[in-house]
Amino acid sequence: MITIRSKLSVFSLMVPCIYQNLLPVSFNHRVEQSLTTAFNSPYPLESDSSTTPTKLGFSLLFFCSSPTRNFGWSTDSPKLRLDEALGDEEEEDEDEDNDYKRKDTRVCHCRDGLAEDVKIILNIIHNSGRSLSKMKYKLEQCNIRTSSELVVEIISIIRNDWEVAFTFFMWAVKQPGYAHSIREYHSMISILGKMRKFDIAWALIEEMRGGKSGPSLVTPRTLLIMIRQYSALHDIGMAINTFCAYKQFNFQVGLKEFQSLLSALCEYKNVLDAEHLLFHLKSVFPFNTKSFNIILDGWCNVIVSTFHAQRIWQEMSRRGIKYDVVSYACIMSCHSKASKPNKVLKLFDQMKKMKITPNRKVYNSVICALAKGRLVEEAVTLMRTMEDDGIVPTVSTYNSLIKAFCKAHLIAEAKAVLDEMVGRGLYPTTQTYHALFRILRAKEEVSELWIKMRETGCNPTIETYIMLIRRFCQWRQLYVAFKLWNEMRERGFNPDHSSYTALIHGLFLNGKMEDAYKYYVEMKEKGFLPEPKVEKMIQVWVSRRQQTEDPMSVLLRSRLGRNTVR
Repeated sequence: MITIRSKLSVFSLMVPCIYQNLLPVSFNHRVEQSLTTAFNSPYPLESDSSTTPTKLGFSLLFFCSSPTRNFGWSTDSPKLRLDEALGDEEEEDEDEDNDYKRKDTRVCHCRDGLAEDVKIILNIIHNSGRSLSKMKYKLEQCNIRTSSELVVEIISIIRNDWEVAFTFFMWAVKQPGYAHSIREYHSMISILGKMRKFDIAWALIEEMRGGKSGPSLVTPRTLLIMIRQYSALHDIGMAINTFCAYKQFNFQVGLKEFQSLLSALCEYKNVLDAEHLLFHLKSVFPFNTKSFNIILDGWCNVIVSTFHAQRIWQEMSRRGIKYDVVSYACIMSCHSKASKPNKVLKLFDQMKKMKITPNRKVYNSVICALAKGRLVEEAVTLMRTMEDDGIVPTVSTYNSLIKAFCKAHLIAEAKAVLDEMVGRGLYPTTQTYHALFRILRAKEEVSELWIKMRETGCNPTIETYIMLIRRFCQWRQLYVAFKLWNEMRERGFNPDHSSYTALIHGLFLNGKMEDAYKYYVEMKEKGFLPEPKVEKMIQVWVSRRQQTEDPMSVLLRSRLGRNTVR
């Protein structure tokens, strides 16, 4: 018991004790009363001198360590770890109906004038190297008319380099006849939050308020962006403080806003923290099916824990919370991912007995479960039944089947479904091709699929390039890997942490130590911290190289200041 207590957060230990009345009533009352007061007060919280949200009147240390870390689940910030960037691990399933689904970023295919302006600005950024002053000077000379769509497009493309994006953002606002709208502010704030530049992000939010001279551009969505970024970094205390700041901005705080907070926490694996909030604020935000569904979805589709999913499922029944089609879709998806087709089919039958009409997500879960169980004919039959019920299969439906076939190593069946999908006029997505890229083992097949992907008009994302660069490095075809790297940059994708990691490790595998070191230096210059494994490999190689070099050469280079490879 002592060992467990040393690992869990204070709050996660207190919750079960509170439920069992093992803690003094005064403590429980003080915490809940403070939360209740913060969210129920009819008056806005007084702003302090800073632009960050006002702190609550009690310690939020209860929420500041994510308990999921202690159960062995990953709680890293939303970027690929070394093993995910380099190995053959499968991507986490993405729900294509998610409101916050990441969209493909690429040069837009809008009006010709805009596309040309985007190309000119990207060339200026690329040719300026790491000199922000040089970039700013060149932008001043380009005579391009600034517009909202231009700013959003550029920022979305260069989002992985926050300094460049912010420099462009600040240049744009000074151009005659232009002022940032909510959309541009939100794009920039999201980038700053992702790169942990919260002081600058809050400064922009303060700028959006407009002061006494103009109307405020700050919306609840503005604060939700910050909540999501804090949640991504597992800073639960600041996520909650930002939620409390709704009243600083005179926004109403209702059940809808609370559910948005729960969703943001759950999306980034802070599910246990979200569950604690749900139960502790039940007197402020009454229980309903949607709130429980958010927590259920977190355990089912983010953490993928059948134990905790079943626990919440039973809790809903115990408290009289009615299941709906979303509830069943979540729990069935969880058991499907856990390769428990019998459980999925049992729930499917139970749902139909309760007269709950299956939706597309439910069908997708059952189809996926059947395919994982290698029940190919049954999966295809159910898809036909789905059509008979008036639910037309979509890209998401076909993707569920293709992903499942790929995970079951049924390559022929996956390709057949892809052909049927294209034949019905549906365009495969990057998720479709990623599933196939992951399972193919011959470079000829990968090259053929890459060509097909381009022919069907599916634009690759930076994740696509990372996957292919990794694969061709493993096949020791570095000329192809570098060709992909250069194409990635030409299409406006600035290399990020994961792409540098994949390329550096691939170069090490092929014995290209000098090249690997060059990209390592470039990576650090851009502010990306190398993974510990990469850092260790680099340091070991540098140490060995120094030991074998002529002492006079080392001394001369150090005096000339040549400590980095360019």
